[in-house]
Amino acid sequence: MNVDGHPYRSIWEDPDDPRRVCIIDQRLLPHRFEVRTLRSWPEAQEAIAEMAVRGAPLIGATAAYGMMLAAAQGDDLDEAARCLAGTRPTAVNLRWALDRQRAALRARPGGDPETLLREEARRIAEEDVAANAAIGRHGLRLLEDLHRAHPDRPLQVLTHCNAGWLATVDWGTATAPLYLAHDQGLPLHVWVDETRPRNQGARLTAWELGHHGIPHTVVVDNAGGYLMQHGRVDLLLTGTDRTTRTGDVCNKIGTYLKALAAHDNQIPFYVALPSSSIDWSLSNRIQDIPIEERNPAEVTHLSGWDNGREHSVRITPPQSPAANFAFDVTPARLVSGLITEFGICQASENGLQALFPDHAN
Repeated sequence: MNVDGHPYRSIWEDPDDPRRVCIIDQRLLPHRFEVRTLRSWPEAQEAIAEMAVRGAPLIGATAAYGMMLAAAQGDDLDEAARCLAGTRPTAVNLRWALDRQRAALRARPGGDPETLLREEARRIAEEDVAANAAIGRHGLRLLEDLHRAHPDRPLQVLTHCNAGWLATVDWGTATAPLYLAHDQGLPLHVWVDETRPRNQGARLTAWELGHHGIPHTVVVDNAGGYLMQHGRVDLLLTGTDRTTRTGDVCNKIGTYLKALAAHDNQIPFYVALPSSSIDWSLSNRIQDIPIEERNPAEVTHLSGWDNGREHSVRITPPQSPAANFAFDVTPARLVSGLITEFGICQASENGLQALFPDHAN
C-alpha cells in the first residue's frame, strides 16, 4: 500500500542486509511514521508482545522471520520458537507460522537452517499478500451486490479494530474489499469505531483509509448500535484472529456486541480471513479459545500527542482495579458469512469444508 506516495508492506527484508527485517512501528501511528529494524529473534518477540506489530497474519509473518533471525545468529531454534509462541496466545497464525518453520527444517534436514527459514518466511509473507488480494476480489462482489440495492447513495460500512494492511503483510482482510471497491469507483463511506482500549480503529484504520482516500468517520465504540438502528449501516465487516472449524469468530473485544446489534437490526455481518486464521482443531467450544488478558494500564490510561510529544494520562481512580480482556468470541449463528481467499461461505463446518475439503472429517 502507499504512504505519501511511497509503496510499503508492513514487514520486509532489509535490502542492504538480508539478516535484518524491517517493520513499521505501529505504536507511533498516526502521529509518527517510523521504520524499525529487527536484528534478532528477541527483538521480533518484543515487537509482537509490545504491539509494534499486531494483527493475526502479521504476527505470524513476524514470528516466521523471527525464526530466520534466530538461525542467522546461531541461536537455539527450539528456544526461539518457544518464546515467540508465548507472546500472543489468541492469534492462531502465530502457532501456524512457527509450525511451518519447523516443518521446513524437518523437510530438508541437511539444509542450511538460515536459508530454509528465510525461504519459508518469504513464502508465508507472499502467500498472505496473495490471500488478502483474493479476499478483496471476493468481498468486492459482495459490496457490489449491496450497492445495487442502494444505487443512489454511498454504501455505508461499519468496521471494528484494524483489519487493514497494517494487520497483514499487505492489503488487509476486512479492508481489502474496501480498497478495491474504492479504486473501481464504488461510492463508499466507512464508520470507524475507536476500538478501545488501544484505539486501533481511531489510530490505524482511520490513518489507512485516509491515505487511500476513502471517506470515513471516526465514532466511539458504542455508536455502532445507534447507527444501525437509524439505518446508517449497510454492512458490518471485520477481521478475525482465530475462527473455529464450526465458524465461531474470535476477534477484538467488542465484536460480539457489534454482531448482536447487527443481528437485531437485520444488517449483514461478514468476517474476512485468510485460511491461516482458521483453527481446525477447535469445534464449537468457544471456551477453549485462549483469550489474551493484557496490561490493565491500557484500560486505566490514555495516550495521545501534544506539541510533538506522546503523553499518557490516567482516566480511572488510582484505587480502582481494571481488567483488560483483548478478545471476545462471536457465535457462528450471528455471522452472515466468511470471506476467504477461496470464496465466501456460510459460517459453519459444512460451509468451511466446502471451501477446504482437505479438512473434512
